[in-house]
Amino acid sequence: MVQSATRAYLLLEDGTYFSGKSFGAKGTSGGELCFNTGMTGYQEVFTDPSYAGQVLIMNNAYIGNYGVKKDDVESSSVKISALICKNITERYSRMMATGDLENYLIENNIVAIHDVDTRSLVQHIRNKGAMNCIVSTEITDKTALEAALKLVPQMKGLNLAAKVSTTTPYLVGAANATYKVAVLDFGVKQSMLRIMSEKGIQLKVFPSTASFEDLKSFNPDGIFISNGPGDPEAMSEAVNTVKQILEAQIPLFGICLGHQLLARANDIATYKMHHGHRGVNHPVKNLKTGKSEITTQNHGFGVDVESAKQSDKINITHINLNDGSVEGISVIGKPAFSVQYHPESTPGTHDSRYLFDEFIEMIAASK
Repeated sequence: MVQSATRAYLLLEDGTYFSGKSFGAKGTSGGELCFNTGMTGYQEVFTDPSYAGQVLIMNNAYIGNYGVKKDDVESSSVKISALICKNITERYSRMMATGDLENYLIENNIVAIHDVDTRSLVQHIRNKGAMNCIVSTEITDKTALEAALKLVPQMKGLNLAAKVSTTTPYLVGAANATYKVAVLDFGVKQSMLRIMSEKGIQLKVFPSTASFEDLKSFNPDGIFISNGPGDPEAMSEAVNTVKQILEAQIPLFGICLGHQLLARANDIATYKMHHGHRGVNHPVKNLKTGKSEITTQNHGFGVDVESAKQSDKINITHINLNDGSVEGISVIGKPAFSVQYHPESTPGTHDSRYLFDEFIEMIAASK
């Protein structure tokens, strides 16, 4: 049952204050406030490592109505710092579900607040921009909440990849697969690995701190630079590793944070976005084909448009149809490309999965 008798409190960095009801774990947790525009897929969202350090607002009015299922995850645990909802349902209706959302959040020690006017809160973030916040079921005094909020680190300049990356290399896929791909893990989603392995690739996933020599030790046919949380500007070692991959002419595919690192490796600036792109319904245009696709996105940093347009090292291949931001690039004269969005798109839509096929075609051409 939902713990509606217990109060929870939300304080934003600009002093905006909400009182609501608790569900999930008891405690206090903070991070950068963001919102997701998707109507479904909350379990995949909560377990996406790119959400590390984020307090998440779910735009949909009801959350928890189809429970949780052990297979609907992108990592081994919930990665959001805290959760904010309008309504949390007490019952779920899905035969395949293995449990309810509240117990799932308790098991993962996630503090959550509901009975909050999320429409007003999202409009506030859209107008004022992303900012830190704190959610608590135990601190009831606003002054004490303000003191706790000051201890929450700012997202800009933060390198979070090491917190969500694997610490030891591991293999995914059949040993007799057609191709071998080394994965530089900054918070890779399991569905990305699953899709590539199903397409005839054996993957070896390396920690975020892996060097170019470490990646080469697998003798890969290609290298995949994964999604992940944090500020790409704080990841100079990773940028240098990407530069070495480009110099070696090894086929490279980057997603999300990997897209931003590929841009920085080509001297293109990145920036902190006003409020980011998060959801399963963001329209993107492929400039090579002229076709549009509905994409899954989760990022608070982006590739600077003017810097990309002025570059003689890359071509812009995809743009966001809402705000014109850079959604994809390819490197001139190198077998390397990247996209800002998540083409595995779990739970949907699957408009963008062709990009994995393009990566395989690039690998085949290089061999």
